[in-house]
Amino acid sequence: MAALRALRWRRLPGLVPRRLLGTAELGSPEEKPQFPGASAEFVDHLEFIQPNVLAGIPVYRVMDRQGHVLRPSEDPQLPQEQVLKLYKTMTLLNTMDRILYESQRQGRISFYMTNYGEEGTHVGSAAALEPSDLVFGQYREAGVLLYRGYPLELFMAQCYGNVNDPGKGRQMPVHYGCRERHFVTISSPLATQIPQAVGAAYAIKRADASRAVVCYFGEGAASEGDAHAGFNFAATLECPIVFFCRNNGYAISTPTAEQYRGDGIAARGPGYGLLSIRVDGNDVFAVFNATREARRRAVAENQPFLIEAMTYRIGHHSTSDDSSAYRSVDEVNYWDKQDHPISRLRHYMAHRGWWDEQQEKGWRKSSRKMVLEAFEQAEKEPKPPPHLLFSDVYREMPPRLRRQREELERHLETYGEHYPLQHFQK
Repeated sequence: MAALRALRWRRLPGLVPRRLLGTAELGSPEEKPQFPGASAEFVDHLEFIQPNVLAGIPVYRVMDRQGHVLRPSEDPQLPQEQVLKLYKTMTLLNTMDRILYESQRQGRISFYMTNYGEEGTHVGSAAALEPSDLVFGQYREAGVLLYRGYPLELFMAQCYGNVNDPGKGRQMPVHYGCRERHFVTISSPLATQIPQAVGAAYAIKRADASRAVVCYFGEGAASEGDAHAGFNFAATLECPIVFFCRNNGYAISTPTAEQYRGDGIAARGPGYGLLSIRVDGNDVFAVFNATREARRRAVAENQPFLIEAMTYRIGHHSTSDDSSAYRSVDEVNYWDKQDHPISRLRHYMAHRGWWDEQQEKGWRKSSRKMVLEAFEQAEKEPKPPPHLLFSDVYREMPPRLRRQREELERHLETYGEHYPLQHFQK
């Protein structure tokens, strides 16, 4: 009986025995909810929360469209050399996009995705990271790798799938990866990288490695279940990760108005316990400032952050898409001519006397030459040997894969004349 009485009056988390409360206290307006699932206040009237009660989350920016800094204290004061690197990386990416897009249209490669209009999100965030930070990209973050020094030759090798491709020709074009530059190889399915990135961030936290993970995705991928799972795990496990969402207006052919009814992606952050911000993705300095601070705090405090970079996808979603079927030419031209991240940074440099028309012409000419030389070299290289199809899956190749490889070898010996084997390395 003594044990039963003790159990009956034992306090449970969040509960107070009613015998200890006076009558006045039970109905007092100061009484606070003790439910463990949320922080809240009691109310005595019925009211549903409207989704549009709050004004939209503001968009943080540093520069206007003419490259003028709006508040000097927000200027990151990057040295001229680094600003030039930002600009040259964006324009070099733009040049590479044009040449590889044209090569796909000519049938020289099978597929391509351009980065037109989103270059500021790439280099602004990449510049704010440490070289050892681990990057999980989606499929439109080539500028991050380019800023980290990934050679043009390897970009081309991957798109051509030749013998110099680190992926040995087994991936679609634009699925880059580089272990030395801490860039995890891209995979096609949307949002699969998000929970993977959280797992990597949790491992880094446990190792106390003073590194951060940065995970890129588009606003369309944020509708996938993997995104919600990743956000929740990152918050509950307190992981040093920066979620970087490029909200470019379209998930392939679906505009944002048909994707969600809430206030973008940043509005979801507080619901998961993520510190969140919305930035002007066409303002490279706004992206830089937000990413640098998020990265610093993520490492120092073991907290996840969500950055929503508002931008616009000027190009088609990919070479398999015709965006003229779902948006107007005037809409695209506005963003291309009036609010482009490259032109905005160029205005900034011109105001400071760091860049002029002569330098622009010289750089455009030399950068195009660099891309074309890498392109021509990649086109000359043979494809990887067919037997590499079976490698890099198991440390020791199992018998069934050995049998399949032998079957392929016998097949090619018998019917090799029907395959373009002259283009493959022997």
